[in-house]
Amino acid sequence: MRREMVVLVDENDRPIGISEKLAAHRKGLLHRAFSIFIFNEEGHMLLQKRAEHKYHSGGLWSNACCSHPRPGESLLQAVRRRLREELGITCPIKKAFDFIYKIRLTCGLIEYELDHVFYGLYNGTIQPNPNEVADYRWMKMDSLLSSLRLQPEKYTEWFKLILHEHDLLDRLRTVLKKDKG
Repeated sequence: MRREMVVLVDENDRPIGISEKLAAHRKGLLHRAFSIFIFNEEGHMLLQKRAEHKYHSGGLWSNACCSHPRPGESLLQAVRRRLREELGITCPIKKAFDFIYKIRLTCGLIEYELDHVFYGLYNGTIQPNPNEVADYRWMKMDSLLSSLRLQPEKYTEWFKLILHEHDLLDRLRTVLKKDKG
């Protein structure tokens, strides 16, 4: 099995090295990552339930896709690759914003990531990879926010952080208005 490598970065997203992915999460090293949010034409958000055997946050609901670009791979290449690998989809993707977060997970790993947040619109068939995705669903925003309030333990930490602390929905409303205008 090939070891997954991540790109270590400084706070300005300048590469400063590479590390094996699990080692970066054990040591809490700042590295480049991305989160993808997919919506359909009705405005529902695509959620995936992470496969149970994932090295962390298995069995939890999250945004459509999250991962890390490989050394030498552009963010956009990585985003497109992971959408195909995890969900079997392709769609136009745009960048919304980026931010740095650091969270200690219950399994002892540390998510310390410069996370680039992307969004896209998709209305086709989802073909989830069972090695990555246990389940998926489209959710209305009101239902999602209610579920997050009532059962936060069912969702990944970064997903909650992006939705609440970084006001993803408000930021995307602004971005989507610009796209249409």
